[in-house]
Amino acid sequence: MKKIISNALKFLVPVVIGVGLFWFLYTNVNVEEMKSVMASDVNYWWFLPVIVVSIFSHIFRAMRWRLQLRAIGVDAPLSALVNSIFGTYAVNLLFPRLGEVWRTGYIAQRQKASFTTVLGSMVADRLSDTVTVLALTVFTFFLAQDAFMQFLATYPQIKDGLWRMVTSPWLWIAAVAGIAVLVRLFTMKTENAVILKVKTMVLNLWNGFAAITRMEGKWWFLLYTVLVWGCYYLQLYIATFAFSFTAPLGVVPVLVLFVLSSIGMGVPTNGGLGSWHIAIIFGLSLYGVGVFDTQNFDSNASAFAMLVWGVQTLLLIVLGVYAYVSMTVDGSRIKSGKTVVRTSGDGMKL
Repeated sequence: MKKIISNALKFLVPVVIGVGLFWFLYTNVNVEEMKSVMASDVNYWWFLPVIVVSIFSHIFRAMRWRLQLRAIGVDAPLSALVNSIFGTYAVNLLFPRLGEVWRTGYIAQRQKASFTTVLGSMVADRLSDTVTVLALTVFTFFLAQDAFMQFLATYPQIKDGLWRMVTSPWLWIAAVAGIAVLVRLFTMKTENAVILKVKTMVLNLWNGFAAITRMEGKWWFLLYTVLVWGCYYLQLYIATFAFSFTAPLGVVPVLVLFVLSSIGMGVPTNGGLGSWHIAIIFGLSLYGVGVFDTQNFDSNASAFAMLVWGVQTLLLIVLGVYAYVSMTVDGSRIKSGKTVVRTSGDGMKL
């Protein structure tokens, strides 16, 4: 029963947060004015290149992950990895953060590899994204300090929350305790089956995570990271040309929008529902597109956020359906023996 309640909360909490933010947003905006903007002030042709760039961002992410997987002896075909990425974002629309676990399980099962080892490579993959967001935030802060200072002045709770987290003694106590437990786990001699299984899982997880340091093509990994995040930025930049009031923004303002929206995606909601919109609306207000007022959100900024997010979400659903069909066909080929599944170089299960 506790497990059922725990799983239900993991699903319901993000939904409640996302729906709550979305309801808060669109009960404080003039919906008719927003519809009018969408009907008369949008050049929808600009969303075609947005969609193309978005698809390439997923392909580059799959190519980057392939480098890490090869370092642990998992040689999955690119088509399977692309399907796993498509599926990840589709699953995340329903179950936030569960998509990463799903793609780990899919690739591990398809390639007959260790789940925990593949999971370690996925954790390293996501950690590189976290580092990228931090680097972009710092870089953008120096380019547009006024915008960020206004952001922190409007939301002092964010700055205070980060400071409390970093200075919390419980955080450091937990970190030290965790390290102590791991050291004890790997230094103690025992025949206990449960402890040995935990040791194996932790070791596999670490091997998958550490593969990023010994993989071939580190410069390719860096290039793919630039391409992934370059595509993320470019699709938002291109989308600004679809609206007359965002077309003049330019490179730096869109970079500020991009960083703020990336931070907003950190809120555990379904596909950034609500949190992404509010971050974008606030960012646009910094550059003269409406005034940020939580009692009356600007119709232009709200229309931009709603339409860009809607196109991206619809694309993720379509790609998810494609991935499902493609994986079904691929699974049939594997069962019939027409597809060779490659694992490690010695042919053994990792």
